[in-house]
Amino acid sequence: MFHKVSSVRPLPKHRLSVLFANGEMRQYDVAPLLEKWDAFKALESVSGLFEQVKVDAGGYGISWNDELDLSCEELYERGERFLQR
Repeated sequence: MFHKVSSVRPLPKHRLSVLFANGEMRQYDVAPLLEKWDAFKALESVSGLFEQVKVDAGGYGISWNDELDLSCEELYERGERFLQR
């Protein structure tokens, strides 16, 4: 089952706030990917890139550019659930 992304917002310390189509909100920590995958290091080294995150067409993931993206299932499964206020 796909947990489609409705919106994404960058947060401090390389975290993302992700709202899913089912109304659930999760926080996803991108920081571990910066150490694990060379491509993600651009999110630290290119000024303003992290803040350019957007939802991909159809909500099946998010992306920063043609080389950096994350699937909706990665965000849902590894994101921390939190309540909206």
